[in-house]
This record gives sequence, C-alpha cells and structure tokens, in this order.
Amino acid sequence: MSADRYLFTSESVSMGHPDKVADQISDAVLDFCLAADPTSRVACETLVTTDLAVVAGEITTKAALTREAVDKLVRDVIREIGYVAKDQAEREEIGFTADACQVDCRVHAQSPHISQGVDIGGAGDQGLMFGFACDETPTLMPLPIDLAHRLVDNHAKMRKNGDLRWLRPDAKSQVTVEYNADGTPARIHTVVLSTQHTREVMTTANGQDYFTDDARQLIIDKLIRPTLEADRKDLIKGKLVLIQPGKPLPKLADGDIACHINPTGCFLCGGPHGDCGLTGRKIIVDTYGGRGRHGGGAFSGKDPTKVDRSAAYICRYIAKNIVKAKLARQCEVQLSYAIGYPDPLNIWVNTNNTTAPGVTEAKLVALIREHFKLTPKGIIETLDLRRPIYRETARHGHFGRELPTFSWEKTDKADALKKAAGV
Repeated sequence: MSADRYLFTSESVSMGHPDKVADQISDAVLDFCLAADPTSRVACETLVTTDLAVVAGEITTKAALTREAVDKLVRDVIREIGYVAKDQAEREEIGFTADACQVDCRVHAQSPHISQGVDIGGAGDQGLMFGFACDETPTLMPLPIDLAHRLVDNHAKMRKNGDLRWLRPDAKSQVTVEYNADGTPARIHTVVLSTQHTREVMTTANGQDYFTDDARQLIIDKLIRPTLEADRKDLIKGKLVLIQPGKPLPKLADGDIACHINPTGCFLCGGPHGDCGLTGRKIIVDTYGGRGRHGGGAFSGKDPTKVDRSAAYICRYIAKNIVKAKLARQCEVQLSYAIGYPDPLNIWVNTNNTTAPGVTEAKLVALIREHFKLTPKGIIETLDLRRPIYRETARHGHFGRELPTFSWEKTDKADALKKAAGV
C-alpha cells in the first residue's frame, strides 16, 4: 500500500446475532403497539440468553399487549429468524429455540413525568443525534458498511433458500477498504466472515473440532465473491485468498483480498446460547460503520417521540438529500434536543471540505432550517413514523436500504435544495 493511501474497516452482524435477536424482538413489540395505537409510547428492552428471552420496558398503549401477546411475538420473531430444531438433540445443541425458550415479560407504563413534556410536542429525551451520507455508493452510504451489510443479508438468503444448508443464523461480517488520499475507494483489502454452522461441516484434529477448509472455500465462492462482484467488481484488484487459521500466512500479491472465514477455527455454539444478547448494543452497525459520529442513543424498541431514533432518521434524510443534490460529496449533520422542548438546540454540518463551489457549511445550515421540520412532531409527520415499520430496520442496517417503508432514504428534497443553493 502506498504511503498516501489508508485503510478503513466496518462490520455488520446477521439477523441471528444475539444483539440483533434482541433488537428485532423489541421492534416487533413496538410494531404491535403502533399497529393498534399509532400514539403508543414504547421504550422496550430485550435480553436473550440460553433458552430465555426477557422483555422489559415502559410502554403506554391501547394495544392488547398482554403477556400472551408478548409471548407469541417473541416466539414468532425467533422462529422467523431461524432458531428452530427438528428434534430434542438439535434443540439442546442450539440452546435457544422458538418452541423451547422461556419468555419473561416485565413491562410497565411510561413515567408520567416524561409524558407531561412529550404530550405537548416536546422531545422524548435529551441527547444528540447524527446523520451521514457520502457519494461512495449508489445508496450514499460508506462503502465498508454497505458491503458488510450486503454480506450478512446474502448470508441470510442463502441460509434460508438452502444454497448453504449448513449455515445457522448467527454471523458477523467485516470489510476493510483501501482508500486513496482524496478519500475515494481504491480497492477491497480484507473480508472477515464468521458464521455459526452445523456439524455437517466440522472435522476433528488433535482432539479439537474445526470448520472445514472446503466449507470456507464455499463461503468465498458462493457468498463473498458474488456479493463483492455485484456491488463493486471494479474494486476487486486481485484474487480472493483464503487465510487458514493456525497455518502460516500465504504470500499475497498486490491487490489480493485476504479472506478470514471462521478464524477461531469453529463456530458450532452461537446465537443467544453462545453469547447473551441485549437491545441497543450494535449502534455502530445500525448506522455508518464508524464513519461519522454517533450520539450514543440506540434505536430499536423506541417509538418516534424518542429523538434518539426519529432525529437520527431525519439527520440521515437531510444528509442524503444534500449529497444527492451535489451540494457536498459527503455530509454529516448533528441535531441536539432537551427533553420536553420541541425545537433542536443546534444544527451542525460538517462536509470535510467537500462542498460544491459557492456552497458553505453555514449556507447548508440555513437551507436545513428552511426546508426541514425539525420538531419531534414535524419529523414524525415528514417521515410518517407512526407506522409499524420498525422490525425490518432491526436487521441489516437502518440506513442505505431502498425499501418503501424507509422514508428517511428518500431524496425528494434534493432538487429544491439545489435550486435554493443556486448551484
């Protein structure tokens, strides 16, 4: 790598990762409440571990959120993710299945002291939120997180359609991209993919269990290579080289992509049985993979009066429209709020010196004030957020996915911003 280039890495996790299981359960509860009562106030947290799911939080809703309803929601999510077993032996090996896990519901009403500020249109909490967009990909997402998300998305598809029948739901991906000095991607440098699996692709050596190298190569050939080629074939500059755990590193030619597949050696025990999962622990995966800043607030399980979620969505919407309008090649937006107070305390923009000629960051702030409603009420109305749309956000990223329900991914303000900027 030349001295004027640098590396940047982002990771994603699959829908079966323990923390994502928890996120999806929390958002399934939110969707259930919003479907029956769009004004529901929900702050739902979930913990999952071996044969146990605990659902807790502050929820005020007219929906029939009984213990029986929560029990069914939890089991439906777990079943849809793929934690099911055909017999008792497989159930014990997986350690967390839809039919066998215990569900503990610990939900109560929202504090009236929070409600009194939110009821008059104020923010549901204090805090700071960020949004980001850049022109590295068609979705205006940073390339490393975009590729990492595509890998776990395709992992889930191949697992479900049987293309790689020995995959199980828990998986993590990681992509390192080499950048030119001007911030443009030069090539894909390294890919890491760890996936839970069945015994079908295990071998034993010296008394230790190992994932087979044949299975590793299949993941490269059937999952990693097609995903990279579909997204950025132009950034594949060499061979995809399998790095075998515990063996000397092979000599890589310039441009080769190092592929680490299950680098610990084996991944039979996974999911909530292998690691406890909690709502809100994958906030960097949920956003931009470490590009740009993060305000620290998680998204899943929170209704849109919670600006941790809704303001982060409007920040993405603003940043994406600014980049789409070609007012900047990259854009980061910050808003901050005080609990119970409707208007943001500040609007901040950073473009990393990529603005178009004649455009300044101060001018972008003025355009934001003019073209976007930034009170909680205005955000909810602009993005139509009182809908049961959130369970899908809890897997494979909240941003960069062109789904009809992801209203914050629209670029319908780009033309107006460009015209108002006079460029």
